[in-house]
Amino acid sequence: MNNSFLNMASIGDLDPLNASIPATKVEITVSCRNLLDRDTFSKSDPICVLYTQGMGNKEWREFGRTEVIDNTLNPDFVRKFILDYFFEERQNLRFDLYDVDSKSANLSKHDFLGQAHCTLGEVVGSLGSRLEKPLGGISGKKCGTIIVKAEELNNCRESVMMQFCGNKLDKKDFFGKSDPFLVFYRSNEDGTFTICHKTEVVKNTLNPVWQAFKIPVRALCNGDYDRTIKVEVYDWDRDGSHDFIGEFSTSYRELSRGQSQFNVYEVINPKKKEKKKKYLNSGTVTLLSFLVDIEVTFLDYIKGGTRHGTGCARRTYIHYSEDCFLHRTWNGRIHNSIIAHTATIYTATLHSLLCINYNGFFFWWLDSFSVMVGVLVCYRFLYCP
Repeated sequence: MNNSFLNMASIGDLDPLNASIPATKVEITVSCRNLLDRDTFSKSDPICVLYTQGMGNKEWREFGRTEVIDNTLNPDFVRKFILDYFFEERQNLRFDLYDVDSKSANLSKHDFLGQAHCTLGEVVGSLGSRLEKPLGGISGKKCGTIIVKAEELNNCRESVMMQFCGNKLDKKDFFGKSDPFLVFYRSNEDGTFTICHKTEVVKNTLNPVWQAFKIPVRALCNGDYDRTIKVEVYDWDRDGSHDFIGEFSTSYRELSRGQSQFNVYEVINPKKKEKKKKYLNSGTVTLLSFLVDIEVTFLDYIKGGTRHGTGCARRTYIHYSEDCFLHRTWNGRIHNSIIAHTATIYTATLHSLLCINYNGFFFWWLDSFSVMVGVLVCYRFLYCP
């Protein structure tokens, strides 16, 4: 319904490396409570838009948008805002809330729900880095409240691909089974939890298999492998009043064991457990796969490529097909280039440098970009005197 909003990235344009004052990256999470209901036959479909002010002027610029959450007045937005926090610098923030009525990305086409102003320093300096403020902007109406949380991000560059399935979950629908989905939360230092991921809804089943999803480790646990991760299981309802099936807790360290007996979790509904003496669980959730991917930077290539023995570099393989050679005229002659316009690139972790041996000529390169440049140099040197 709202694909134009869902595809929008929340990316800022501040560069702490070029700043003259110390800076760190912080992750901003937004929640709201008791928003205005602008829809006649259902609840509002809220989205939050963050605006920042430039260092040299007072002009508000849109920084990013959260996802749209259908039919709720109490949204907990999953999409985060990553901001550079500059110490001793006043960074004004403005949060605007809208009720989305169509696929249009033009905010004037949607109903305004309220706004709140604060500074990034206020959020970071609040108790538990959690700031709660009333929403305003609509005369004579109480617009609800906004809750803004901040957490400093570490330098963890890992991402993890995971897939889960459920088994014998509780039946919640009167005429059907259940439409289950998972909600992941990471724990905070003050004992609260911050939402970090939602799976898709699998319709009409008690044994769902959710699609594999990729999430940065810093979003899941901020690089703390032993931090508690809480997972809640819900039955989706069209009106937004999703039925709670149960929950379980784990950690990144436990999940990293992969598919095993240790990653089969009982889904527990605390209210049912308290009321029913013979209650065992509301089903189970099993981890099917766990794959870690590390984001490699240019410096990693350099460091990895110049180390020997215990060091490792990222090696790039390029496969070519015979029917995709390019032709080029040089000094009146036509040559077949060894450059393919549809190259398939594979990466692997190997020791030492990458060496290209072509007709007795040796070239050493450190990364995939250099490999491509190296191939060009080979072609120019061997075929184009």
